[in-house]
Amino acid sequence: MKHPSIGVEEELLLVSATGDPLPRSQAVVDELPDLDVTLELTRAQIEINSPVCDSAADLHRALTSMRAELATAAHGEGARLLAIAVPPAGEAAQLVTKQPRYREMADRYGLLAREQGVCGCHVHVDVPDEEAAVRVSNHLRPWLPSLLALTANSPVYLGQDTGFASWRWVMWSRWPSAGPPPYLESAEHYRALVAMHVAVGTVMDEQMIYWDVRPSSHLPTIELRVSDVPMTVDETVLLATLSRALVMTALADGGLGPTVQPEILRAGYWLAARDGLTGGSVDVATGDLLPVAELLTKLTQYVGPALQELGEEELVADGIARALSEGNGAIRQQQMFRAGGDVVALTEVDPS
Repeated sequence: MKHPSIGVEEELLLVSATGDPLPRSQAVVDELPDLDVTLELTRAQIEINSPVCDSAADLHRALTSMRAELATAAHGEGARLLAIAVPPAGEAAQLVTKQPRYREMADRYGLLAREQGVCGCHVHVDVPDEEAAVRVSNHLRPWLPSLLALTANSPVYLGQDTGFASWRWVMWSRWPSAGPPPYLESAEHYRALVAMHVAVGTVMDEQMIYWDVRPSSHLPTIELRVSDVPMTVDETVLLATLSRALVMTALADGGLGPTVQPEILRAGYWLAARDGLTGGSVDVATGDLLPVAELLTKLTQYVGPALQELGEEELVADGIARALSEGNGAIRQQQMFRAGGDVVALTEVDPS
């Protein structure tokens, strides 16, 4: 039986020697005509797009190579490439990329667009069709806060300790179509909600449906968008493997998925964004406060058969254990910042 393929989009940040966003994305992209990299909303962001992969090992090799190539090109343009989800220094408002779409976004959304230099990680998992995608979306909703807590990587913003593990989530939540997806009854229901957003002008088009899970607007995939860009490739591959297993588990169930009270889900998100791996979070099925480690255990048990089928139980177990013992990006950044260390150096992508 063929398992669903996966692909990853990682948004990375170009900064100066002092960590200020550096608007050199076009020059860096021009240096890499053979690498699948694209411009983003602000001129200090670049997105790398992995090839379609059939294994975690293939994805790890691809992302490691692509990050290194991009970091080398960035150095050639006098920039440092960071795997970090918000700018660690500089000013909030940034220059918008000189493309018609991004210019229109700046015109329509003002400061919201110009301050949106945040970097996420998007995981694409193959699904049979749009109806399957909306069913999968429902199944994934309860687990989104746990994925956010696991991969949080944005506690330091513009030289300040925000007190949050994922400040990117706080900033991103300002968009009218961001956050957890609604419970979807069918593909027709999904399309009707998209049409409503477009008709009333909260979004320009379907591409601006920024829900944390959504059917891709241009690929036969479900796209998970809840995560900060992780600091390491290992963390990205862990996220992608868990996402793949969650999709496989949902497809095997075949049902429409469990309902979750929106207010409980919102509480889970907020705690995950604030505390990451260091505190408790909400079991959205019950509303109970549990240690994040316990919720991650529940997650791995839930997707256990899929992980076994993929042969990735050890990768996931080791990755979660490492995050809990050594800290994820948010924990390591906070420790470095509070000790007076260099967050830029900590999160810089090695070109070697």
